[in-house]
Amino acid sequence: MTTWIAPAGALAALALGAMTLAGCTAGARMSAEGAPQRTGGRQCFWASSVNGFRAVDDRTVNLRVGVRDIYQLDLIGPCPEVDWASQIGIQSRGGNSICTGLDAVLIAPTSIGPQRCHVRTVRRLTPPEVAALPDAARP
Repeated sequence: MTTWIAPAGALAALALGAMTLAGCTAGARMSAEGAPQRTGGRQCFWASSVNGFRAVDDRTVNLRVGVRDIYQLDLIGPCPEVDWASQIGIQSRGGNSICTGLDAVLIAPTSIGPQRCHVRTVRRLTPPEVAALPDAARP
């Protein structure tokens, strides 16, 4: 399933696929906010909960998940169009939640077709890290 996300400040995200909570991967539990949380300390989120993004550069993308969480995705290689994209897609692989880089692929539309950018790591930023983000990196 691919969910399309508008950049930070847009009114709404355009969802091309419906993500359901029923298909949560084994070992995951729900947090108080309704986001999946894996046991063992990993932080997870539903792709359908992403409501904004900001590309820091061609290898780093920050996602706003829900109201207050910001997750940072580090990409395996450069994704040259991601910092110019008016929307990106996030595709979850192998389950409905995204906990690690293996769980997600970013899709950046280009003039010659979609560019698939594989994710190396996923991590939720701490409140001090979020507070320290410059406006240009804040989704």
